[in-house]
Formats: sequence, structure tokens, C-alpha cells
Amino acid sequence: MGTEDDSRTPERRRRRTEVSARLGRESLAGSWRSRLASSVAWVAVTTLAVLLCDKIVPGFHADLPTGPIIFALVLAVVGQVLQPLMVAGAVLLGWVGVLVLAFVGQALVVMVAAWLLPRVHVDGFASALMVAIVVGLVGTVAGWLSTAGTSGTMVGGLVAQERRHPTRVPDPDVDGVVFVQLDGVPFPVLQMAINAGTVPTLARWVRGGTHLLREWTPKLPATTPASQMGILHGVIDGIPAFRWYDRAHDRVLVANKPKDAALIEASLTTGRGLLVDRGASISNLFTGDAPEATLTMSRRARAGSTSHRAVARFVLSPNGITRAVSRSISELARDRFQARRAVRRDLQPRCRRTWTTALLRSVTNGALRDINTVLVAQHMLRGTPAIYVDYVDYDEVAHHAGIMRPESLEALEAVDGVLHQLELVATCAPRKYHFVVLSDHGQAQGSTFRDRYGEELGALVSRLAQAGVTSAEDDIEGLGRAQVLVDELATGRGVGPRMMRGVSGAMRRGDEPGNEDPGVPERPGVEPPPSDVPEQTFHVFGSGNLGLIYVRGEKRLLTRQQIEQRFPGLVDGLARHPGIGFVVVTDETEGPVALGGEGSHRLADGRVEGTDPLAPFGPLAAEFVLRVAARDETPDIYVNSIVEPGTEDVAAFEGLVGCHGGLGGWQDRAVVVVPTDLPFPSTRVIGADAMHVALRSILHHLGHRRGLDSTEPTADAVLSQALRTTKRHATRSSTGDG
Repeated sequence: MGTEDDSRTPERRRRRTEVSARLGRESLAGSWRSRLASSVAWVAVTTLAVLLCDKIVPGFHADLPTGPIIFALVLAVVGQVLQPLMVAGAVLLGWVGVLVLAFVGQALVVMVAAWLLPRVHVDGFASALMVAIVVGLVGTVAGWLSTAGTSGTMVGGLVAQERRHPTRVPDPDVDGVVFVQLDGVPFPVLQMAINAGTVPTLARWVRGGTHLLREWTPKLPATTPASQMGILHGVIDGIPAFRWYDRAHDRVLVANKPKDAALIEASLTTGRGLLVDRGASISNLFTGDAPEATLTMSRRARAGSTSHRAVARFVLSPNGITRAVSRSISELARDRFQARRAVRRDLQPRCRRTWTTALLRSVTNGALRDINTVLVAQHMLRGTPAIYVDYVDYDEVAHHAGIMRPESLEALEAVDGVLHQLELVATCAPRKYHFVVLSDHGQAQGSTFRDRYGEELGALVSRLAQAGVTSAEDDIEGLGRAQVLVDELATGRGVGPRMMRGVSGAMRRGDEPGNEDPGVPERPGVEPPPSDVPEQTFHVFGSGNLGLIYVRGEKRLLTRQQIEQRFPGLVDGLARHPGIGFVVVTDETEGPVALGGEGSHRLADGRVEGTDPLAPFGPLAAEFVLRVAARDETPDIYVNSIVEPGTEDVAAFEGLVGCHGGLGGWQDRAVVVVPTDLPFPSTRVIGADAMHVALRSILHHLGHRRGLDSTEPTADAVLSQALRTTKRHATRSSTGDG
């Protein structure tokens, strides 16, 4: 990567010494009694583990009294010697090779250690594997006892790795940026957490004056696909919700399906995304045009060993795989306990929490969090100039528990701990790093539409229109993350990757359209139309408390008059429903209009008749709705749920107690924490495209993107263009053209 100035070598040694000292201070933060107790517990538990193996593992024996202690010491030495070979082998075998060698490699370590010691006997591979599993689990428990509350174990390993293999970058004077997305965290939630001190790293940054805490406003729809496309690529048009109907090709697009994500990015990217200049995308929906992307929906990781090697080092470390497994199991158990506790206490609002949601949480808040952190740290130690990573921990829990429930805030606290880990890693990196923390949107809360009114949006449309409906109102965000993880495991050659490609194919076939329905399966609760009524199929999608209704087979947006002629009473019935705040349709003479039960709002000029249905949704509601009301991807009918006065509760069309997508509550109240020594707008950023410009300006200020930003629009140009586009669509709609 070039030659680093020799004068920087002492500086990096000094930084490593500071990290070691800091980790030492953390480890000494407790009383001497607690440290002594942890050390004694570690020795006792490890000895008991070997004794336990001697009793329960057939074919294993360690002679007393010194056999167990000597065996443990030799295990550590052999593990350190063989680990580089196992890492190299895992890289060659691919992602599945990492998982296989995590167990097989440790069994090999046991066999080699036993071969070196006459007092220890292992009959074969099966016995060695069982010993490796037991000792690994015990090592994890001992690790938690000896390093509880600190980041010493993971950070210490990363620092040691950098010391052995230092990276030299050609431009060490150019600072790097790590963009950390706290998925779905509302500004008020993070503000309260900082005030309460439950996120100590962020609280230290903000209170210490090194960072500013700001609120920003994503536009409609308040979803990860729209916001990430805006933040990473500077484009917010073309994505009307989390999933929608593509009229031109008679198909359903779902943003967190890898095939669809790739299609969406290819059609919208300018080729000059936020990460185009040697950046890295980790665990995102879109790449930001980064040369390197891992666990990213729109692009499978390219051939190469960087990501494989980073994960291999983590998994093949003494406690790596058991750490990941034990944390995932812990999250699973906690979710089931918390779900049952919510039922016993009759906490409201509440949604159904299943084993599936618990398993998804165990992945995102267990193994995936550590994998993301290892990948980010690896890129920092390599000197990657710009890194963007998405931590979905809070979003995944808040969807099913609620935005202010203890388990949701605990997930936020855990990611704050990750920031501390990365902060320590940064002190050993070959370039200085700045941390920008932001959420892609906020989140609102409330009982679901189905729980409130006894039917889903699809069933309501079917009843009012007397027509068949295919409806998609299930939560599928977490399932998409599982899909992309499987896709990454399928990268490479060999039996393991081939097997995972089969699993990936099976998951995709479950989402593929059938012969009769190019979208999603019909919901069980939706009644078929009467036999004497011609069937007219609707596509109905729930995206939080935002509903999208399309007439299938139409190549163009239907007007209000066309809908009423074919489905009398549908639009009026939706507008007057007590659970719906407003309905948006395009009138042939008035253009886009928002309709409520007691009034209407003409979006082109702001004319209101009766009670303004947009009034409860804030001063920007009309502007946001107008922007999305007359585009090619706009549904024939947009539906937004009510927002309760006082509580600001909404009614999600999905089975989620915490939701985002439409208007109401805190879902359009996102947060950004930015260093005070970097340029950032003094006024509130409105729109993910404007946030892209602000973050791009930070990179430009630090010396990134040379030769790119001179031809890119400024923030003022972006806002002016958005205004012109809005007016153009309003004019076209009012004349009936398009």
C-alpha cells in the first residue's frame, strides 16, 4: 500500500502503548477483591472443564494432579502456533471454511497438544472435538468473568494483530471517516439516553464538546431503502416504500432481497456515491459505489481474502466462535423471557413475538454485531479512507418490543460499547479517523392496524372494492439480513459454498412469483370476491404505517376518477376509516390531493376544504407528500394511518409495535452526531439527499474525492433541483399528463 514515513512509526508505537494502558486501566477499574475473584474463578472453571472432559468425554484422559494445568498451557501455545495456518486455510475454503475450521481447527489443536504431553490421552478426532467444544465454552464463560464490562478481549487482539502486521498507507496525512449508522434510532431516544448516561461513549463525546448532537429530517418514505439510497448515493426518488409494485415489468420489488437491491442500485446510482473513493460498505442495503462491499444486499463480496481473513481471525481465536454462539443464545433466551414478561404484565402496545423474531434478534444482536465490528476494525487497521456500517440492533428489537422498552435501550447501549471499541482501534490505525454517527430514520409506536380494527389493510381494500387482493404486510427486514449472510457464505469454491448456494437458492425460490401471482402470496384473511363480480386484483403493501395500493396490470398511475369508476366507494371508504389519517390520490383536474374523513388538501397549491387531513402530521407533511404523489413508482392510492394526539401513537399496517415508513410520531426524527472540527450545516438537514451532500462535504474537507466533487452539485443546488422537480410533477399531475 506504499511506504509510510518512518517518523510515524514511533507515533504508532506510542498509540499502541496508550491503548494497552487504557485497557489496563479498564481492567483495573474494579476493586482488587473483584479482580482476585475473577482470576480465581477463571482458574477454577478451566480446571473443572478439563476434569469434566475427563469424566464425560469418551477417549479423553488427563492424569492428575498436573495434567489439566499443563494441558491448558500447551493448548494456548499450540493454538497460537497453528492459528495462522488455520486462518490461511479458512480463507482458501471460503466463508463456510471459517465455520468448519472454527471447530475442526480447535479439535486439531487438542490432538496436537495431547500428542506433546504423555500425561494426556486423546483416542481420536471425535474425542478431541468434544474437548474443544467444552473447553471453548468454558473459555467464553471465563472470559466474561475476567473481562466483564470492558472491551479488552476483542480490542486487545486487534491491537496485537496490528503490531505484528503494521499497514503502511501512501497518504497517512489524509484523515479517514467511519460512518456508523444506528438503524432506526429516533433523535429523542438518543437524546434521552445521552442525558441519562446509558450510552457513555456518545455522552462523553457530546458533553466533552468533541461532537455535536443534531436532529435531521428524512423525507417520505421514512424507510432504510430510501434513506440509505439518499445518504450513500444522493438519490431519494424511485423508492416509494420498503416494497412496491413495478408497473412497467409487472413485478414486486423488495429492497432487502439481494437481487432486487442490486437492480434498484443499478437503476438509481450516479456512479459517484459517498464511498466511491476507496471506501468500504459493511452490512448495508446499498454500496455507495464502494470498491469493497461486505454483507451488503446489492452486491456480494468480491473475490479476495480481506473479509474472509478478518472473520477467520475472529472465529478461530480461542473464544471467538463460542463468544458469538453464546451471545446469540443469550439474545434468544432474553427475547423469549422478555416476550413472556410483556404478556404477563399486559404491556401495551404489544405485538406478537415469535421464535422467528427471536432467532433474527439472536443473529443481528449476537454474532452479526461482532462480525461487523471485526470487519470495520480490519478496514481501519488497513487504512481504508471511508467506511460506512449499519448496526441494526436497536431497530430489530424496537420493532417488536417498542421504541422505549428496556430491551430496546439495552441494544442501543450495546452499540455504544462498539463505538468505544472502534475508538480504541482508531488509536492504532495508520491514519487518524473521525466518527460520524447517524440514524437513517426514526421510529413511531402504537398498536397495529389489525389489532385495533380487526382486519388488515388488504382485507379492508378487498371488502370495500369487492375485488381480489394480494397483500404483503409481514415484517421481512430481518429475513433479508439472513439472506445476504447466506449469500456471503456461498462465496467461493468447494463443498461448503456449493451447499450454501443451494440454501440461498431455496430461500430465493420461496420469494419467487408463481404462475398466477407475480408478487406475493395472498393473505389468509383476505376474502375472494363474490363469483358474480369480475375479479380485479390489487397489490397492497404495508410499510410501517404507510400503505401502498396498486391495481395490478396497469402501466400508468390511475386517477381518482378512474378508480372510483371501477371500484365505487373504495377511495371514500378508505378516507373515512377511523384508522386512516389520510389517503392520497391523483385527481384529473386538481392533481394530487390528500383526503380525510372530514376534508381535503390540494397539494399543488395548498388549498384546504373542511378539516385539513395533513395538519396532525406536521408543517412539512404537505411538501413531503407532494414530492412522492405523482412519480412513476407512486401507487394508485397512498394510505397513511392515524396519529393519536398526545401519545403520537400510529397504527402500523405490518405486525410491528415499533414502525417507520409513513408520517406521524418520531419516525421522521432522525439523529446525527458529528465532530465539531468538521464542516456541517448549521441548520437542520432535510432529506437524505441533503445529508449525502453534507457527508460528502466532510470527505472533501479531509482531502477525499479529489476530482469528483468539483462536478457535483452543492447543497443549495440539490435543494433547488428538488423544488423544481416537485413543481414539475405537480403541474404535470394537474394537467392529467402522466
